[in-house]
Amino acid sequence: MHAIQSEFVEANGLRFHVNTCGDPESEKLALCLHGFPELGYSWRDQLPLLADLGYRAWAPDLRGYGQTDRPPEMRDYALEPLMEDVAALIDASGAKSVLLLAHDWGAIIAWCFATRTLRALEGLVIMNVPHPAVIAEGPPNFRQRLRSWYILFFQLPWLPEWFLTLDRARAIGNVFSRWAVDKERFPPEVVDVYREAALQPGAVRAMVNYYRALVRGGSLRRQIALGFPQIETPTLVVWGEQDAALGKELTYDTGRHVRDLTLRYLPNASHWVQQDDPGTVNAMLTAWVGGDEVPQAPDA
Repeated sequence: MHAIQSEFVEANGLRFHVNTCGDPESEKLALCLHGFPELGYSWRDQLPLLADLGYRAWAPDLRGYGQTDRPPEMRDYALEPLMEDVAALIDASGAKSVLLLAHDWGAIIAWCFATRTLRALEGLVIMNVPHPAVIAEGPPNFRQRLRSWYILFFQLPWLPEWFLTLDRARAIGNVFSRWAVDKERFPPEVVDVYREAALQPGAVRAMVNYYRALVRGGSLRRQIALGFPQIETPTLVVWGEQDAALGKELTYDTGRHVRDLTLRYLPNASHWVQQDDPGTVNAMLTAWVGGDEVPQAPDA
């Protein structure tokens, strides 16, 4: 078993805190991007596996999160600088081959990064976020519109920050413990990692600014204007069906946007899919990376 280390990497003018695992001399990088309101810590069950598969595995705290630098302005969290962060981290690694894995907000960045081909990718793994073309088209039904209420709430000034930090970030903790299918995967000591990170000065404002820059800042409109050419990179989409925020139906047209797509559903996993059911997710990753048939989840 490979141990997870904590390092700092300079990239794109920022200092990134990165959870690392595996041979630091490996020319194969597995770069794991987390979502809201997570950290690189959310990939703790995948980093040793990726190291076993021969990768140098990196899971950074994205800009604004955890111990990574927090630029002050809303525009600093637009998709363009976020994609530049990914490119700069890849460059800083010196790797010759890159597997990009991403969940939630990290997956929005990864979808766009692969679409714009900012750097060559060996493979793309997406977890529980639809292709941005689906997001651009708007929620497909009234139920999904209700599920997406928080995106509009986050456009308000100061109120989201107050709510998310109230009672020592209780709302941040609840979103993990209440949404999870396997509650034992999120004991207090795990949930507290995310709560304490959110309570750091300026952290929640930075986290919410991702959503503000996407909508109010026009980041999504700019991506729509560029269009969404088909992704040529082999892509694995893993989707926990018990997602309280995003419905399974958002995945149905993914094949229109990805030439080489493998799609697997986990009926008994939540939005926090790689943390909620790491055994099934890791089995899928192992098969897909090895070029084998990706197993279906139990009860799929």
